[in-house]
Amino acid sequence: MTRQPLVLLPGLLCDDEVWASQITALGDVADCVCVDYGELDSLRSMAEKVLRVAPPRFAVAGHSMGGRVALEVYRLAPERVTRIGLFDTAFAPLPAGDAGERERRSRYALLEVAQNEGMGAMARQWLPPMLHPENMKNEALFEAIIRMLERKTPLIHAAQIKALLERPDATAVLASIRCPALMLTGGQDAWSPPSIHQTMAQAVPGSRLVVIPNCGHMAPMESPEAVTAAMRDWLAAPAVLS
Repeated sequence: MTRQPLVLLPGLLCDDEVWASQITALGDVADCVCVDYGELDSLRSMAEKVLRVAPPRFAVAGHSMGGRVALEVYRLAPERVTRIGLFDTAFAPLPAGDAGERERRSRYALLEVAQNEGMGAMARQWLPPMLHPENMKNEALFEAIIRMLERKTPLIHAAQIKALLERPDATAVLASIRCPALMLTGGQDAWSPPSIHQTMAQAVPGSRLVVIPNCGHMAPMESPEAVTAAMRDWLAAPAVLS
């Protein structure tokens, strides 16, 4: 069986650890590469890096901020994307008014903790609302995510906050997708809830929506087997939609 090129895009302050289970489990059907954004501070520049390092044609899956990067990849080069996966993510720009200001303040408050107390202290404050309550009891999972976030720096954190606050509206990108698309989220993801993924799935002809029960925002790590199973089905779907 010929393996497909699969580009995996991590979310805010994450790295290939977020995809570790999938990289191993899908090795029989996919040649996986995970992209590091470095200190890039816009979703477009991150997408441009993806296109520089990716094969000529490839499947792409993005988690959280990585899903937004995947949408920018499709915006820039739809002819190169064979299939797209959008996990625990969203597509709208920063909301206007009070809602946008609340998000801005919240993000910069966490950055201040990172700058003054270190990435570990920030991570321990940021992470609990991201996980399903039952998964918060999984010490190995919790500590693995903390270590992953500690590998980043406040400078990278600031750059990625800038990228997210300046995120473009990807509504038109969703409407333009013409390849197998998988929308996946945790059933208890409070940051990127199922309702957003249902909206995205309705916007993309032929897309599939998967909501994983008892799972929060970090689905690839919280529910690795369920995520892998959904990705395996997605990778097996006909590359050309009828």
